[in-house]
Amino acid sequence: MLDGKILTLWAIRAAAILYAASLIAWLRRRDRTARLTWSLACLLYLAHVGCAFSFYHHWSHSAAYEDTSRRTTELLGAGWGGGLYFNYLFTAVWIVDVIWWWRGLAVYRRRPRWIQTSVHAFFAFMFFNAAVVFAAGPVRLLGLVAAATLGFIWWQSGARSAGGAATDSGTDV
Repeated sequence: MLDGKILTLWAIRAAAILYAASLIAWLRRRDRTARLTWSLACLLYLAHVGCAFSFYHHWSHSAAYEDTSRRTTELLGAGWGGGLYFNYLFTAVWIVDVIWWWRGLAVYRRRPRWIQTSVHAFFAFMFFNAAVVFAAGPVRLLGLVAAATLGFIWWQSGARSAGGAATDSGTDV
């Protein structure tokens, strides 16, 4: 049987890779690919949450809160476990976003810009903290490279959109 630590780590690593792939596909207007990888990333993230609660916290919110507080103290010197609530919010937002997207691309692309911006800013904040701030060694380096790469691709897509080159027919479901 696989070790719980390995399952927990690789579930989130795979989720992060698919998250990045989905953003690249989204920015390049490959909507079906983006939706599929976004959904798979969410499922792997949920597997990570399940593994973490099972193997690390024994299905105890209190244990998860204490662990979050300990890690925050080690890194930032502040004994606060409230970051766990950001993880809960992150989980809920991702699930809702996946469901919204599967209702249809036209509906998804028409949502208010403030919602899209808020979701992606929150996700970027969470992934940056997980892959860079709270990570160490090669994972931190890979997180920085991924963040820089995604930032560059986002900047490029914004420059193209401003010039009117990128369009969307809204027909991809």
